[in-house]
Amino acid sequence: MKILVRFVGICAVLLAASMPASAASAADLTEAKGNTPIATMDVEGVQVDKQATDETKQIIAASPEVAAAAANACGSGYTISVSAARYGTYATAYTWTNGKTTGDSYNDKPICALLFNDTGVAHYMGIRLKDNYTSTPDVEDFGTYSSYAGPVYQNKGYCGQAYSYMKVGSTVVVDNYLTVGACN
Repeated sequence: MKILVRFVGICAVLLAASMPASAASAADLTEAKGNTPIATMDVEGVQVDKQATDETKQIIAASPEVAAAAANACGSGYTISVSAARYGTYATAYTWTNGKTTGDSYNDKPICALLFNDTGVAHYMGIRLKDNYTSTPDVEDFGTYSSYAGPVYQNKGYCGQAYSYMKVGSTVVVDNYLTVGACN
């Protein structure tokens, strides 16, 4: 019995002594897994990826209330604008992240994408989101909408692409790709 008590006591001391080392290792692992936060800036009350394109920043600044509505449509936590593109007077695509890392790379961040219908009339339209891995299937939402297509989500989509499509009558008016995030 004394040997068992002594063994348990030694194990407890060894475990306690190893705790700071484990905590440091966890911090190193977190950094290695790419949990570096996205640097953001405020654009008319909307948090925008600091590396976002000038076009994205201009779209957000021109209509921050619409951008905020897009973020709300994505759901809780999707508060950082990653990219946006305006397609004439027809539609605007938005992508958002919650900034968390879901894998081993900085680019492994969840992404939400929407395509807003700027015409006020229902049209056939859609949004397709591809993440930055070839093995992950695309996610999409296509149909006839008067407000927006989406939201669609990818778990590791920061360096992916958002494909936007809109047809007015028999004429395709939007058929574009948008790079998600500040990727080379």
